[in-house]
Amino acid sequence: MVARTAEPGFFELFTPKLVTVLRERYGLADLKADAIAGLTVAIVALPLSMAIAIASGVTPDRGLYTSIVGGFIVSMLGGSRFQIAGPAGAFIVLVSATVAQHGIDGLLLATMISGAILMAVGLLRLGTFIKYIPYPVTVGFTSGIAVIIFASQLKELLGLELDKEPGPLLPKLQAIGGTLATVNMSAIAVAALTTGGIVVVRRFRPHWPAFIIAVAAAASAAALLGLPVATVGTRFGGIPQSLPMPQMPLLSWAKVVEVLPSALSFALLGCIESLLSAVVADSMSGRRHRSNCELVAQGVANIAAPLFGGFCVTGNIARTATNVRSGARGPISGMLHSVFLLLFMLIAAPLAAYVPLAALAAVLAVVAWNMVEKHEFATLVRASRGDAVVLLITFLLVVFRDLTEGILVGFALGTLLFLHRMAEAVEVEHTWPVAELDKPDTMNGNGREPYEADLATDPDIVVCRISGAFFFGAAAGVGAALDRIGEQPKAYVIDFSGVPILDSTGAATIEGFVRKAYHQGAAVHIGGASSAVRRVLLIHGMRPPRVRFKRTLADAVTTARAGIPQGTQKQGTNRMVERIVAGEVFRE
Repeated sequence: MVARTAEPGFFELFTPKLVTVLRERYGLADLKADAIAGLTVAIVALPLSMAIAIASGVTPDRGLYTSIVGGFIVSMLGGSRFQIAGPAGAFIVLVSATVAQHGIDGLLLATMISGAILMAVGLLRLGTFIKYIPYPVTVGFTSGIAVIIFASQLKELLGLELDKEPGPLLPKLQAIGGTLATVNMSAIAVAALTTGGIVVVRRFRPHWPAFIIAVAAAASAAALLGLPVATVGTRFGGIPQSLPMPQMPLLSWAKVVEVLPSALSFALLGCIESLLSAVVADSMSGRRHRSNCELVAQGVANIAAPLFGGFCVTGNIARTATNVRSGARGPISGMLHSVFLLLFMLIAAPLAAYVPLAALAAVLAVVAWNMVEKHEFATLVRASRGDAVVLLITFLLVVFRDLTEGILVGFALGTLLFLHRMAEAVEVEHTWPVAELDKPDTMNGNGREPYEADLATDPDIVVCRISGAFFFGAAAGVGAALDRIGEQPKAYVIDFSGVPILDSTGAATIEGFVRKAYHQGAAVHIGGASSAVRRVLLIHGMRPPRVRFKRTLADAVTTARAGIPQGTQKQGTNRMVERIVAGEVFRE
């Protein structure tokens, strides 16, 4: 008897990792490690949160509100020990488009609706399905987002005077090209200084906070030299020194319907980004996250953050990886990261006014460069034609059309490619030659059962083997292979030992073959079918006397022979062997 592991219950699935960590005798040494990690991540998140907010078309303080409120809630309620949440570069395109179309209130409302969707996805335990997104799709949309982020920063990197910047890439590049005469060399110098500072610090002092050091150096240089560059103070008037009071955005049914497409896009991308970040944390730490618990926490955070003026919250791979590398022990580091950000805002908010926008644009340009999975992109292009097509179509749709459209089309193409490959892997063979009977089966994971040597020349019985997942994609090929059996024996034996999966289309194909054999007076015996496969066949009407099931192929052959009356056997003749693999016929 095979022992089955009991499925985890509701409370086990949705218990936050914070509770799990505190149960493990969390001590003072753990708190110290989490405080150091939280401070490190907060220093990284400070300029990044403001830069992402500005690039998204909102004020920099909203990025800090998102990290403070959303980051605290995700760490407190989430299903990952090390996840750090806040605004993410992947949302820049969607957020900026939503702000342009629906305003700030529309953005806040769409974020709250996406939070409710994320909670529903988690509570319905649908988070595990995110893992089925093909790898070429994730590489394609991540690389596409990186291109769009970099393009969105060209205006600030060059210090251009452009009043209204188009959202789509090609019109954006055309508008930027038309204003190249307004290039600000001081802005370019600040951006170059910031980029160079990040590269140098990461090269010689990899454990130092490169972002904050480079931005601070650029801000100091711009202020001391009196460079004519736009800053957070000149553009936005600085940032406040406190969190705003919670307030609901304007709510109406018409507004809900209007922003629903944006909310769905936020939720879809939030699922992918947060769980992908949690998987990265697992691979770095050797731990395992609870995906549905994480989505519920992300949902709560996306409902709470807009109440304080924040926007889309999701797990961030760069900050999460920094948290793990800094020696974090549990979710308290993420909670402390939010507390430190709040302290920075309360104490040092006036200094943020001196930060050049070109420096923040340089930070995002570096983030975009790091987002492009260059090695993986090149590998997938070379790996196979199918993977290359899925990758490139996803990438191009994300860059030139729409992020959600790119993900959905890429997923659909990846699914079709997988089904095609699975269908090609299904094989149908009947009556192997004597020399092949005792050879091991090297084409699939199941060892071929030994056959009696005279079976290959028995004219009364035809033995068929089906190998592989027998689903709708392979049904037509299998049906055609069975129809090619020209003999009219007294019994058919179908070996199902190599079929791990059978769907209703495959069962209907077998049912049609059984009905045809029954009208011809031939019995059908099925051997080696698993309980799940046998159940599907029984549901589709394959019951005695038309079909008889046996545990093994040998038992099925013995039963088939016993059912043939003595004295009616035909003389044995050698017959041709036909193998159908992926729709092609090979004769031996």
